[in-house]
Amino acid sequence: MSNTLKIYVLAIVSFLVGTSEYIISGILDTIADSLGITLAAAGQLITIFSLVYAIFTPIFMGITSSIDRRKLMVFSLGLFVIGNILAFILPGFGLFVVARVIMALGAGMVVVTALAIAAKIAPEGKQGSSIATVVMGFTASLIIGVPLGRIISSAFGWKAVFGGIALLGILAIIIIRASIPPINGDKSVPLFKQLALLKKRKVTIGLAITFFWLGGYSIAYTYLSPYLLNVSGIEEKLLSGVLLIFGVASLIGSKFGGYSTDRWGVQKTLLGGMSLHIIMLVLLSLVTNSFISVLIILILWSFAAWSSGPTQQYNLATIEPESSGILLGLNQSVMQLAMAAGAGIGGIFVKNVSLSSVTWIGALGVTIAIVATLLISRAQSFKMSVAYKTSVSRKIDLK
Repeated sequence: MSNTLKIYVLAIVSFLVGTSEYIISGILDTIADSLGITLAAAGQLITIFSLVYAIFTPIFMGITSSIDRRKLMVFSLGLFVIGNILAFILPGFGLFVVARVIMALGAGMVVVTALAIAAKIAPEGKQGSSIATVVMGFTASLIIGVPLGRIISSAFGWKAVFGGIALLGILAIIIIRASIPPINGDKSVPLFKQLALLKKRKVTIGLAITFFWLGGYSIAYTYLSPYLLNVSGIEEKLLSGVLLIFGVASLIGSKFGGYSTDRWGVQKTLLGGMSLHIIMLVLLSLVTNSFISVLIILILWSFAAWSSGPTQQYNLATIEPESSGILLGLNQSVMQLAMAAGAGIGGIFVKNVSLSSVTWIGALGVTIAIVATLLISRAQSFKMSVAYKTSVSRKIDLK
């Protein structure tokens, strides 16, 4: 098997992990009805997964830094598969929560290890594109995995989704053992050194942009299926197709975000994307029982929301260039924390206010992200101004 093909295998593994995380939002109402719980309680399944992923992944990756990457991938996938098997066979909400925790513990290590392997086995000069391929697998889970999970759930029951993921995970373990060579681990950066970056104001504000942008998105996205069925008036038979179109729009938005960042810069792309993000969330709450109008709003919402993704990654890499790798790693944890917080906050408002309130609260979160973007942009402009004045002053002194 060629190295290029091995990287695509890693991308498929990343797809499985992403599907296990995001699928809950696509079948939230089905899970709630099946387990006899509220939508708010079902939404916390995403909160639990994201929290475990965010907190334990950097810790476990630090502990296992010296372990052969292939062995670590097989172990992590095994843990992930066990979590999915338990989700498939165990009854009740409490045991499903336990399964989600085990699933998340394995998932975080799977993704990070897949990225590390992809970088090491990539052809010379193609490390970046190889990593992007693995990341694309994770993104594809949002595009294909969620609507596919809805279809499988409708036909065979929601537990079948996790049974299917477990079987594919076992197949992935066999393929990886047969195709991926032993790969030495790397010397890891201690967690306390990574967290030391948070003492810098520009880093904290930069990560705050991620937290409030994705948190605002998550507040509404977590409850998207029940929202579309009960508030927007979308018919059940059309929901899977709508979720697929929503996912495709996110991919196009992500591609556009990278193009826009190169052409118009970070600030314009972030501010433009997040402004459209807010407008679409507000319109979604106002437009109901018009399939075409709701679909257009969903497409523009997904496009706008994910146009901020690559831009924010680039933004963080340039905030602290000498620590870009660490900062991007921290950003992954913050993204998961944002998903957890969004699902949790959304659940509170669904339970105590109404399902229709999630779009307004989500819009508020994105608004805070815009404020953070303006703050960091102002700080960078001030720094550049000071540097320019210092340079001019030195030239005058030399004369």
